[in-house]
Amino acid sequence: MKLQFKTLQSLTLPNFGQRPLLLNITQTLLLLDNHGRKINYLRLAVTDRCNLRCFYCMPEEGLNWLARTELMTYEEMLQCCALLVKMGIEKIRITGGEPFVRKDLMKLLRALSKLDGLKELTLTTNGILTAPHVAELKRIGVRSVNLSLDTLDANRFFAITRRDEFAAVMATMQQLLKHDMEVKINTVVMAGKNIQDIIPLVELTKELPVSVRFIEEMPFNGDGHNYSGMVWDYVRILDEIRQAFPQIQKIADAQYSTSYNYQIPGHQGGVGIIAAYSRTFCGTCNRIRITPQGTLKNCLYDNGVLNIKDLMRSGMQATGLEQTLRLAFNTRQKDGWQAESNRMQHPNVHESMATIGG
Repeated sequence: MKLQFKTLQSLTLPNFGQRPLLLNITQTLLLLDNHGRKINYLRLAVTDRCNLRCFYCMPEEGLNWLARTELMTYEEMLQCCALLVKMGIEKIRITGGEPFVRKDLMKLLRALSKLDGLKELTLTTNGILTAPHVAELKRIGVRSVNLSLDTLDANRFFAITRRDEFAAVMATMQQLLKHDMEVKINTVVMAGKNIQDIIPLVELTKELPVSVRFIEEMPFNGDGHNYSGMVWDYVRILDEIRQAFPQIQKIADAQYSTSYNYQIPGHQGGVGIIAAYSRTFCGTCNRIRITPQGTLKNCLYDNGVLNIKDLMRSGMQATGLEQTLRLAFNTRQKDGWQAESNRMQHPNVHESMATIGG
């Protein structure tokens, strides 16, 4: 389904009492950073809250959740996204936390889907609250959904997430496939937790048109514990798959792909491996991130470069914000290793992925 766009002026959102941002800039077709890399992909986190407690993301008791006033409002998010699309952003992915934990998420998605110039709108979800919204997601033009799923075993799901929601996640996957949505399953590979799920997840691609992407575990656990390093890196993951499927074939990776992609002859779906900790894809990185509280991150591993929400609430207009953003994009680190080493406090990362936005 082709996205149908309207101008921002035709959109209606509730008045949150914020000073309107005047979007009077000329659209730029190419947005480059200081390393000559194209920036055309925004990952926008709408909340830090989640209805799971995955051990690799946060402590069992949860986090110190942000107060509502600390979050960007939907109006601010829409205005910010409209500006970034005019500057050259072509794809927006909604993340969290879990996006559907935030009330009225579909209102924001409807408005974003109408932004003139946006080519792709998608989201990453754990699937617990998603199933009732799949039909409308399809109607507004969302063609692809990333579904977080670390195991196909209900007991291991409970052990990893600390919640008994496996059935709800599988119901969402069924709805997505029923509505002919592109489904990408995101699986974090964890020693001693779900290694036995690697092959069953690959086998899932034989009968289902899904892409299973295995992700190196990252140190964003939110508990302040030191990260011991990579046990299952992308090379070892591939070796494990190849032992069971020696016929697996490397296929061409899409431009800006973060995954190494593979196909097994006779399988409807595909397999991807994301070197999230090894950071082998930094040289072609086209992504920026905005956290729920409005912090712009040029890299998953940096400490944030500015707070867009604060600038907007101070009264900064679109032209000033555009100039500020361009300056920020011209300070991007060469790769994730440099970004991590230049963090303001210390190089070890102790945030939660829920507060970063994935």
